[in-house]
Amino acid sequence: MKRLAISLVVYLAANAIGLLIAVLLLPGFQIAPMAFIIAVLIFSLVQMLANPVVSGIAKRAMPQLMGGISLVVIFLGLFLTAMLVSGMEIGGISNWLAATLLVWLGSLIAGSALRAMSSAKGMGTSAGRPKAPRHTPRTR
Repeated sequence: MKRLAISLVVYLAANAIGLLIAVLLLPGFQIAPMAFIIAVLIFSLVQMLANPVVSGIAKRAMPQLMGGISLVVIFLGLFLTAMLVSGMEIGGISNWLAATLLVWLGSLIAGSALRAMSSAKGMGTSAGRPKAPRHTPRTR
């Protein structure tokens, strides 16, 4: 349960960092401060729900798209989040494309770094902890 909670926090933090990078680097990409938390939650929820659906469709209909699934899901997440959060505005088509790439790259790097930090501290995975001994029945 602790590992699941840490994974969820890392996922939300990585998405928050990705969105924040887009806000900082793209002039037309804006999220009101009070709407930021809602945007992160909706964006993350859309990604979690859309990823298996989009992956399944792509696997059957267009297997060549499998490498870009994350970008498609992030674009879809940005689109739905912008529709649902009144304090979020992305701007023109170039901002949509750049935001998709920046959020993907930012959340990828942040997620990897946060997972590595939680693993190094022994919080997120069993890395750094000795393996539990296996119970083997004794034979006589």
